[in-house]
Amino acid sequence: MTKHINKQQEINSMSENTQLSNTDRIRNSLRKRNAKEIRFRWMGRCAIAFGFLMVVILFVDITAKAYPAFYQNWIKIEVELSPELLELSNSANEPISSDDLAKANYISVVRKALYKQFPEVSSRRDRRQLAQLLSSNAEFDLRDKVLADPSLVGKTLPIWFLADDDIDTYLKSDYIDNEGAGRVSEQQAMWLDTLHKKGDIETRFNTLFFTNGDSREPELAGIRGALSGTFLTMLVTLVISFPIGVAAALYLEEFAPKNRWTDLIEVNINNLAAVPSIVFGLLGLAVLINIFGLPRSAPLIGGIVLSLMTLPTIIIASRASIKAVPNSIREAAIGIGASQMQVTLGHVLPIAMPGILTGTIIGLAQALGETAPLLMIGMVAFIVDVPGSFTDAATVMPVQIYLWADSPEHAFLAKTSAAILVLLAFLLVMNLSASLLRKKFEKIGK
Repeated sequence: MTKHINKQQEINSMSENTQLSNTDRIRNSLRKRNAKEIRFRWMGRCAIAFGFLMVVILFVDITAKAYPAFYQNWIKIEVELSPELLELSNSANEPISSDDLAKANYISVVRKALYKQFPEVSSRRDRRQLAQLLSSNAEFDLRDKVLADPSLVGKTLPIWFLADDDIDTYLKSDYIDNEGAGRVSEQQAMWLDTLHKKGDIETRFNTLFFTNGDSREPELAGIRGALSGTFLTMLVTLVISFPIGVAAALYLEEFAPKNRWTDLIEVNINNLAAVPSIVFGLLGLAVLINIFGLPRSAPLIGGIVLSLMTLPTIIIASRASIKAVPNSIREAAIGIGASQMQVTLGHVLPIAMPGILTGTIIGLAQALGETAPLLMIGMVAFIVDVPGSFTDAATVMPVQIYLWADSPEHAFLAKTSAAILVLLAFLLVMNLSASLLRKKFEKIGK
């Protein structure tokens, strides 16, 4: 009897131990699962924080490098605009014509004004270095001022001239401690120090960066030509790719029969989205230029090539958005007697439009940063003029950034970073515009 009781107690004890063991296992399993969830959550947070940190570092780095490009240094010179120095041959009683003023010797006037500021400079070498303080465009700036106001002839007045790019770079450095002299000689640094102490050097916001086209002289180079070319190119890309892409997506999703041919088309569209962009450039070069003979370096050719590259992205995004429209919408419209076309254009398309616009934004943003296809069609060219139409020779922002980044002058480094900021701002404006349109269509869909 005693043995039986002891055995029963052992069995009960083992059962309790087993129950405790199972409970502990479940508890441990739950603890591990919770720990995994916490670790996964923190890994996600760390990934987001790391990505955000990288974006912040990128923006800070670009902004720091671009900051010097947004201001320029100007030098004030006392200029005597006497008819003798300008070499105007008219007599005192005859009015000076605009042609005479345009042909006057302004470069001599500017240099003599500089020499007058530093009368101790006498040798040819020193005078050449002194003349290098001002931009090579100084004589043309003076000519424009005189042509705009001929009454300046005969007067002596202070005029601010743009500093040369090497001088400007030096002034933007810590020139007081003579650091970062770069290509500026010690004598030029001494002259600049004299001008600075007299208050004849002034720093202004660089409006020329936004109003000028490209130039070989860094202090005169601006982004306006590339910005206009980008706008025209994106306009052509949007006008071509958006209606064709949306129409193709609507046909494939709403009208085309589901058979082997449509499956083949779908596969090819997906493959086209993964084709390297330079292949589209080759296609544009072979077909648009060599066969059709369209002119090079025009927003028209660039826009067509970028449209070919953007089309697959718009079609895929549009098809996904159209497919996401509930079938109940279609059935309800058909139930009240609407035709297939009315259902598609009146109900499906407005509801799918926010997603279609999102796909279009992604496609255009991708096209905005592409340089490879534009390289193939010859859009990498030094173009000073601002394009006024779709057939004018033009460059675009990515190409302009590429050209400036490849330039040996140090001042173009800041211009490159500033152009990147302008490109990002252009992209931001596009996204904001599309976002407003998307919200508008979302309200219509509701």
